Amino acid sequence: MEHDATATLKALGDKVLGSVRHPLGTTDFSSYLLQAQASGAKVVALADTGTDLINAVKQAAEFRLTQKQTLAGLFTQITDVESIGLQAAQGLTVTEAFYWDLNGATRMFSRRFAQRYYDRMPTANQAGVYSSVLAYLNAVKAANSIEGETVVAQMRKQPIEDALFGSVTVRQDGRAVHDMYTFRVKAPGESSSRWDVYQPIARIPGSEAFRPLDKGGCKLVTR
Repeated sequence: MEHDATATLKALGDKVLGSVRHPLGTTDFSSYLLQAQASGAKVVALADTGTDLINAVKQAAEFRLTQKQTLAGLFTQITDVESIGLQAAQGLTVTEAFYWDLNGATRMFSRRFAQRYYDRMPTANQAGVYSSVLAYLNAVKAANSIEGETVVAQMRKQPIEDALFGSVTVRQDGRAVHDMYTFRVKAPGESSSRWDVYQPIARIPGSEAFRPLDKGGCKLVTR
């Protein structure tokens, strides 16, 4: 994530002022956050996830880093935000493929999910598993086969119209390409319920959201 974010920023003509790495599972982010704060960077990007991300964002709020700098989570899910709490997470910028409150179809699926999962809304990963398995089973049915190459060929024939992710294209390298979304985490006063946490900022077309086919070095790609 650090490599790709740096390459993208440089390609856009922006400048990376520095980077610092912390041990997995650390509980004290003070020295790392203070370095980021002192850098004068407009944006501080966090290329971690889970407990590390949660602790880093909480401590960034304690150091008041977000008063002058924007925090960006490079791999953040709604459950991370819920664990952080809106008071500390407000203003955090994230990019996700799925949000339960994005449209009517995502809301319908998410409410069914919540009924079976202790009133918790699905993460992008959970929605992705549902959609990918459904796409596979539909391809099995259409191809009348469970042979791997046959099923994958069927999935590549045309875009998959998925209720949760929109139009999805399975590329030659196996990547599923779809739109992505940038969100800002709401302040407590902007939220109307426990899972009302994201304010949409932008939609990123799938053609722009993923590494180009010829840049990945995948051996499955024929010239």
